[in-house]
Amino acid sequence: MGKRKTRTGALSAVALLAVAGCSGGGVPSGETAAAPADPGDASGEIKVLTHRTDLVRNGTMKAYAAEFNKTHPEVRVRFEALTDYEGEVRIRMNTKAYGDVLMIPAAVAKDDYPTFFAPLGATSELSRRYRFSDKTDVGGKVYGIAQFGTANGFVYNRSVWRRAGVTEWPATPERFIAALKAVKDRTGAVPYYTNFKDAWPLSSPWTNSVGSVTCDAKATDKLAGPVSPWRRGGELHVIDSLLHDIVRERLAEKDPTTTNWESSKTLMARGEIGTMLLGSWAVAQMRDAARRAGTDPDDIGFMPFPVREGGTFCATLVSDYQQAVNVHSGNKAAARAWIDWFTEKSGYAEKEGAVSAVRSAALPSTLKDYVDNDVILLERSEAETARVNAIDNAAEIGLAEPDYRQKLIDLARGAQRGGLRDFFADLDRRWDEAARTAGS
Repeated sequence: MGKRKTRTGALSAVALLAVAGCSGGGVPSGETAAAPADPGDASGEIKVLTHRTDLVRNGTMKAYAAEFNKTHPEVRVRFEALTDYEGEVRIRMNTKAYGDVLMIPAAVAKDDYPTFFAPLGATSELSRRYRFSDKTDVGGKVYGIAQFGTANGFVYNRSVWRRAGVTEWPATPERFIAALKAVKDRTGAVPYYTNFKDAWPLSSPWTNSVGSVTCDAKATDKLAGPVSPWRRGGELHVIDSLLHDIVRERLAEKDPTTTNWESSKTLMARGEIGTMLLGSWAVAQMRDAARRAGTDPDDIGFMPFPVREGGTFCATLVSDYQQAVNVHSGNKAAARAWIDWFTEKSGYAEKEGAVSAVRSAALPSTLKDYVDNDVILLERSEAETARVNAIDNAAEIGLAEPDYRQKLIDLARGAQRGGLRDFFADLDRRWDEAARTAGS
């Protein structure tokens, strides 16, 4: 996982891309990027842009390409790993040369997908085969297929929680706070780690919890209007209040400005950190850290957001980056062949401990705790994503950015003046005003 851009950067990117879409390249043909019926017929050289610098560096992606070539011998796959993936790709998208296969940058507005990416097929067809198809649906066509999906929840060290005397998942935010207090009082571990300095753990992991509170797959869609999302009883009120209370009760690291994501994995593995809110993809990374640290990988567990609806825990299931074909690619068939193979045959999602985009695939072992405890997994609806994003951008809040939650933490720890009620009221005012003029 990499760092996310600031909200200002995202807004600039949208403006930049809008200009790019109106200039060079002409009107996209709308030609579907379809893989040939016979894999051996796919040919040509394709460049795959990726944010996984680690997998390119250690040769893993090269090994995937070698396997791909066993069934697609006439396709040469080249990888380009970008450290600042979002920033670099948005600049390249002012030209035609942004790879043949790429992950759709977050800054690209959904309605602009047909300008930059080739359609992959009808939504009605692909949605039966793949999860998360509605995320890239524009006008009944799919423009991207997810690398994998991730369930939301808290990664935690079971040994630390057991030593604290907590053996059951907290079912309310109040019980969760009480559990963290027990961790602090009885173990000496940092109960919760915000990863404030790296910032991105304060964005998507928290926002992706929308839906878990009310067990509603369409909860994010319901933000598409002047609905005061931070009103008392609203999902974002519950979610962000929990983060605020964790910090206010001094249950997080002493100085959030000095946190470090890479180090936090080792600290979690050693039992020096008790809990972090992340996607299920992080379980495998934490267990790998435990192996390196010489501790028990099975100590790393995964629990849902501390709310039960009708006596049942729920967790949202959301898409990771979506793989797309450059609308200007001269080798669309080969590019599509790579996407299909990588999604269905490579085993990438399984190796990453993630949820396959293929509906028929089994859930990963990282979600065994959820399966064993009958946690309901909700595939988040993306039907109103374009309008929600338009409102969010106009309000300059940044649901998928860390900025406002960093301010929330500063408020909770006394580094910023003000109270939580006024903070939420301001967010609601900005959201509702934007909703009346944007995204309609």
